[in-house]
Amino acid sequence: MSDWLSRISEIEELEDAEFDPILVAEMERAAPQMLDRRIRFSTPTFKEYDSAEVKGCGKNSFPAFSITAGGCALDCDHCQAKILEPMIPATKPEMLDRKVRDLILLQDLQGFLLSGGSNRRNEIRYERFYPVIEGLKRDFPHLKVAIHTALTDEAGARRMESAGVDTAMMDVIGAQETIEQVYHLDRPVADFEATLAALTATSMEVSPHIVVGLHYGEILGEANALDIVSRYPVNALVLVVIMPFYAKPGTFKTPSTGDVGRIFLEARTRLPDKQVLLGCARPAGMHKRVVDAYAVMAGLDGIAFPADGALGVTRAIGRDWHQEHACCSIKIGADIGGGSVKIPSCAAS
Repeated sequence: MSDWLSRISEIEELEDAEFDPILVAEMERAAPQMLDRRIRFSTPTFKEYDSAEVKGCGKNSFPAFSITAGGCALDCDHCQAKILEPMIPATKPEMLDRKVRDLILLQDLQGFLLSGGSNRRNEIRYERFYPVIEGLKRDFPHLKVAIHTALTDEAGARRMESAGVDTAMMDVIGAQETIEQVYHLDRPVADFEATLAALTATSMEVSPHIVVGLHYGEILGEANALDIVSRYPVNALVLVVIMPFYAKPGTFKTPSTGDVGRIFLEARTRLPDKQVLLGCARPAGMHKRVVDAYAVMAGLDGIAFPADGALGVTRAIGRDWHQEHACCSIKIGADIGGGSVKIPSCAAS
């Protein structure tokens, strides 16, 4: 048994977990290149969160808004627009402006995520909201704005930049079959790369996402997606894991934790000088505990809503850590906690 496997087997939250000993040993061998990387536990406030180890924040300091409420023309097999449901509806520019200003006044808003459902070409029409962003950034220079870009072009990317968007996020899909079958979309893989190229040509911080298991739970286009991301000066790569309960029953399987962990290690190896983060979406339960443990051991730089046991693994292998109440793709305010310091239940961030 490797030293790491022996240590994590003693963590109470992981006592019933099953780990791939070969994969853990590979991660342990790669440790000298990543143990000095400080891991960030992100607890954004667009959903309630508490674990036995890391506490959430009651303040709505980084909410998510949807400009289409729950509507999306693509109706992708993996999502069916359900990911939009917990977001705050802001279907008119004046709604977004009023709600953001109210939250700044009442709840010390530090920033927000702007999202929405796509049209049939996987585009989101944000244009009429840009004057609102410009006004908010003018009146509140501290405010950080992240946006789900969907597919766009050079002109669209420049409009986001000029409006004052700080962080741009998009999904990178590496398999044509996935685009056509899961997304119901008639666009080539090259359009996703072109969007990433357009975004990284601006001054915005760009954080592309790769959904592990997007092709009905199979590992198919992830390696190509990593190839695409590795060619551009991104600020961070966000990895998420397909969540089958959003889909119609029987259409998706859950990727094995070992397959997910291997992609974590490959991403860390392929992008040694970039931030690689584990985002919000991933299956719950013991699967999440094992996946989060692999994320820590693979050397990922951050985990959103960490599972019970993640902090224990961090301590067991000797990594430093900190916490922020913000979206994992954007850095705002002060760090909370770190090392062996006890984290308060909430703090100004």
